[in-house]
Amino acid sequence: MSEIVIVDRDGYEKRLKAQAGVSVMQTLRDADVGIAAICGGMCSCATCHVLLDEAWVATVVPPRAEEMELLGGLTHSQPNSRLSCQIPFHLGLDGLRLTIAPEE
Repeated sequence: MSEIVIVDRDGYEKRLKAQAGVSVMQTLRDADVGIAAICGGMCSCATCHVLLDEAWVATVVPPRAEEMELLGGLTHSQPNSRLSCQIPFHLGLDGLRLTIAPEE
């Protein structure tokens, strides 16, 4: 099984098992690492905000307009910000590194 490497809000690195065809948000939510995912992946709440490692930004599917709009309204939004519900995990993302964004 593939992995996602995360840095949680306390600065600790964790490795999570990830499955192809499952959103990154689902993996993070199931691992209970501080992702609320209130809307369940509908791209309407931004409670699954993550910061991608710069090396991975161009590798994941680009954000759509709806995601960009939500990210634009966040206090802690950065150029490498993404909503993890909008990133479908696939084998090419094995080793994906990200940081859980500060809570809004």
